[in-house]
Amino acid sequence: MTDCGCEKARAELEEYLHHELRREDAADIREHVENCLDCRAELRVGVAITEVVQRACRESAPEELRTIVLTRIRDIQSGHGVLVD
Repeated sequence: MTDCGCEKARAELEEYLHHELRREDAADIREHVENCLDCRAELRVGVAITEVVQRACRESAPEELRTIVLTRIRDIQSGHGVLVD
């Protein structure tokens, strides 16, 4: 493995976080991040953001809001609802 450099590591950080890279590319980025303080800090930010988004996606909307939204969707799908800005 060779150091992939900051530019490549940062360009592929999102894919790295979501395990979407080929094994070799992920290994290159992992090695680079282990040896680069700036990229390691950027990775930590990416991990934190990913965790917050994942937690938020597990939360449910309040029941009253869910009912309103679902009713509105059904109205629009049935052709009775009119979208108003």
